[in-house]
Amino acid sequence: MKLLLHTCCAPCSVYCIDELREEGIEPTVYWFNPNIHPYTEYKARRDCLEEYTKSIGVKAIFEENYGLEDFCKNVVNNLNTRCKDYCYPVRLEQTAKYAKENGYDAFSTTLLVSPYQNHDAIIEIANRMAEKYGIKFLYRDFRVGFRKGQAKARELGLYIQKYCRLHILRRTKHASPHK
Repeated sequence: MKLLLHTCCAPCSVYCIDELREEGIEPTVYWFNPNIHPYTEYKARRDCLEEYTKSIGVKAIFEENYGLEDFCKNVVNNLNTRCKDYCYPVRLEQTAKYAKENGYDAFSTTLLVSPYQNHDAIIEIANRMAEKYGIKFLYRDFRVGFRKGQAKARELGLYIQKYCRLHILRRTKHASPHK
């Protein structure tokens, strides 16, 4: 199977790539993330992913689109729903479209590894894009390997973005108000 794997960052890709390879699927990593800001964060994630994919021999495609203006226009009215209303759809649509136009059999995303993402929304949007572009969405619940992948990423010295750490800390704080 020729799979295009949308990838948000190197740490999230670790477990996904390992698991797909165990299944006999050699993914092509696809970087398209116009929702990541500021530019220093965008560049840090992109550059780390580029180095990581080279180190493990995975083909990677980097579609450069910093996209600050479009991001701001699309999320300014409701920052609380930006993931579901903008960030997921813009990335998954471009991934499905690119996959279809470039002869891939299916597409997927490393967003499925994080227990902190809206898993149901990702699946719904990806299925909608699969139907729109006439290409298969390969679903895997990678969340079971989240901690394993993050541990391996730390061991490898991969850049782990502060947003994810802060997001995890906030969720932990809100989930347990007595701490």
